Amino acid sequence: MTGTVLLDVANGIARLTFNRPQQLNALSEELGRDLIALTGRIENDPAIRCVVLQGAGDHFCAGGDITMFREIAKKPALERQRTEREFLHGIHVAILSLVEMPKPVLARVQGAAAGIGLSFVLLADLAIAADDAKFTLAYNQIGLSPDGSSSFFLPRTVGLKKATEIAFLGERFDAKTALSLGIVNRVVPRAELDTTVDALANKLASGATQAMGRTKALFRRSAHASLADQLAAEVEAFAASAATDDFVEGANAFLEKRPPRFRGK
Repeated sequence: MTGTVLLDVANGIARLTFNRPQQLNALSEELGRDLIALTGRIENDPAIRCVVLQGAGDHFCAGGDITMFREIAKKPALERQRTEREFLHGIHVAILSLVEMPKPVLARVQGAAAGIGLSFVLLADLAIAADDAKFTLAYNQIGLSPDGSSSFFLPRTVGLKKATEIAFLGERFDAKTALSLGIVNRVVPRAELDTTVDALANKLASGATQAMGRTKALFRRSAHASLADQLAAEVEAFAASAATDDFVEGANAFLEKRPPRFRGK
């Protein structure tokens, strides 16, 4: 199987693999197009109940491809502006799909997670990092402001002052620091990364998918909602979840003192 993004689906889990290992999985125009196409397929497939974002080889994603930036830099200013605007509008379609799809998204992080690579870690609902992972926002070092949703998620994750420090200084930080900042959920030895991610992905894929999707949506909107509006949204989400087969199964399993067998319906 070839392509700049690989899609493998098994047991309700879709694995999206950035597949440019020789370029540290840096984002190119082709990778962007492949990602847009595949996230659209995943979002609308009810059989997929969990998504894993990962990178081929030794790194997660080292940001935008610097050779692409170098070619863009040769163009006149207005053309540079138009080119980047069109490119990012496309990438942000995939970003919105990952953030808004009603199923959990899990990032499996090793090696470099820089620039938009860090954005993908931040937008994921959960993230597991190997102890060799290194993070940096990096944009300011090449005269750019952030993209890929990092300006939205980073301040909400680490606070405004820390986010500004990470963006302005562009310093690298390790997996232990990322854990302390809440950027990742767990850090494990590199040799245990696949086992840990597989176990968590299987747990998520066998969960109450619709309830998790509604929980995800509630959490995402809470930063902008009043308490009254959030409570109203909770009522509607709770009622919709109560209408699912998984609610019936969950309630029966609890009373029967057995593990629930959710089907995502």
